[in-house]
Amino acid sequence: MLSQFLTAIHCAGSLPPQETGLLYNSWYGKFHLEMHWWHAVHFALWDRTPLLRKSLGFYNRILPAARALAREQGYAGARWPKMVGPEGSDSPSPIGPLLIWQQPHPIVYAELCYLAEPTAQTLEAFRDVVMETAAFMASFAVWEEAGQRYVLGPPVIPAQEEHKAEATLNPTFELEYWRHGLELAQSWRQRLGMEPDPDWQHVLDHLSALPAADGVYLAHERCPDTFSRVNTDHPSMLGALGILPGKLADPETMRRTLYKVRDEWDWPTSWGWDFPMAAMTAARLGEGRLAVDLLLFDTKKNTYLPNGHNDQRAGLSAYLPGNGGLLSAVAVMACGWQGSGETDAPGFPKDGSWIVRWEGLNPWL
Repeated sequence: MLSQFLTAIHCAGSLPPQETGLLYNSWYGKFHLEMHWWHAVHFALWDRTPLLRKSLGFYNRILPAARALAREQGYAGARWPKMVGPEGSDSPSPIGPLLIWQQPHPIVYAELCYLAEPTAQTLEAFRDVVMETAAFMASFAVWEEAGQRYVLGPPVIPAQEEHKAEATLNPTFELEYWRHGLELAQSWRQRLGMEPDPDWQHVLDHLSALPAADGVYLAHERCPDTFSRVNTDHPSMLGALGILPGKLADPETMRRTLYKVRDEWDWPTSWGWDFPMAAMTAARLGEGRLAVDLLLFDTKKNTYLPNGHNDQRAGLSAYLPGNGGLLSAVAVMACGWQGSGETDAPGFPKDGSWIVRWEGLNPWL
């Protein structure tokens, strides 16, 4: 209840919020577009899509700047910045300009709005953002002749920001998100009466496989020591089947990955949205008991204060991506996702230990 209250106040304005909302400044008072997903997607799942839509005009407003950024770097379409103010200018950083997991977000927001209001007006409202986002994504993927495949990076920094940009190749979560975003964009072309884009389809048909070794998914293709050296920060490989539908993922490989993350990750270094992310992965895999355990994981950064704020560390006692993640995970666990069938509360245990009643939720993608 408190998370619904806090996100309605802090995350439903005309701009994407900063990670501490309106409470106090963090990261120079700027907002992080990769975090907009965690702040606002839950509104659509809880049947409050108008609250999500309030901040989405921002992307149309900064579209000229995003197009210019893509052109400056030699890409087509529009490249969305990472850490910005209202004008949409990317902030200088050794990490932000190389981050890419915020790129498909606007396509997902548009899809959620269309599912809530499947009209020609919705299609026109988001047409340019969807088309230009997908154009950038397709041009960002690099054709590797030797492997007859498209790769992401280097240079690229994944959601788990522990990796050097020049060494990172094919981060697991981002590969699946590239597939998901381009597939949704092709669906939008069909709805708009357009032919599928052949360049986008070529990327979709030849995207690299998700990198794995020893039966589990890695952070990225050049990171065989994922679980021994860089098992800190976000275990973002889990998002490839959880946050995302995981069409490139093998469920059993992801199941082994999930248990390995549970047992070997340095959880105190994670952030508030990592626990809901892991819970959504467990839910999609039918691991209801583990989903609950991960959502309620007993560690500092999964702590909620009496006022509802997700406490992270000294100086960061409010972290709204954690609140939004909690709401998203609960909705997914209770209502399910497209393709989860008629099973009620598919993300909760089926051993009789939980009785789940819900209403007014929408299934996830």
